[in-house]
Amino acid sequence: MEETKTFKTASIHQVPKDGSLLPLMEAFYTIQGEGGNTGTAAYFIRLGGCDVGCHWCDVKESWDAEQHPLTPIEDIVETAAAYPGKAVVITGGEPLLYNLAPLTEQLQARGIKTFIESSGAYAVSGNWDWFCLSPKKFKQPDPSVYPFADELKVVIFNKSDFKWAEEHAAKVGESCSLYLQPEWSKAQEITPLIVEYVKNNPKWRVSLQTHKYMDIP
Repeated sequence: MEETKTFKTASIHQVPKDGSLLPLMEAFYTIQGEGGNTGTAAYFIRLGGCDVGCHWCDVKESWDAEQHPLTPIEDIVETAAAYPGKAVVITGGEPLLYNLAPLTEQLQARGIKTFIESSGAYAVSGNWDWFCLSPKKFKQPDPSVYPFADELKVVIFNKSDFKWAEEHAAKVGESCSLYLQPEWSKAQEITPLIVEYVKNNPKWRVSLQTHKYMDIP
């Protein structure tokens, strides 16, 4: 595949508000590893820039938008369209820092489904076929985001996170799928707790980071 064209890097505040250029950290075709679409082929678009600050984040190199080149969305879409899997996952960083309406419109015009994974810290932009809300304690979701959630995926780092997960579950719609996922570095310790919790609270499902077990991106 041809590499996408890139422009100079910029801070979050210098990213065009019209959504024509986005700070692209990386993009790759793989298998969705976690949540409601686990096991399906997807093209991942990871945008740079995040102010949520999870101490256990495994992509901290995404936090600084200035480290990632502004890329025309036409080039992002053209590269995504070249792959047989017609689903794109927009992630980060925190993708809702940016205006994602033009990107999602162009993707959908090419017959590509649009998925997002976001902390929900900012209001929703873009048109989404699947919205994964993954709230973080470090920066609470904007209240306007909850009705958009098709999936609530809560990372469990310690026992107190179960109560916190229930607080967010009470805010999403009835049709939203609920997932509890062990934080990777504590998976051996936390997974048994999640299993027991789901057995006692069957509205929840277990999410595992299967891509890490498969050793794929």
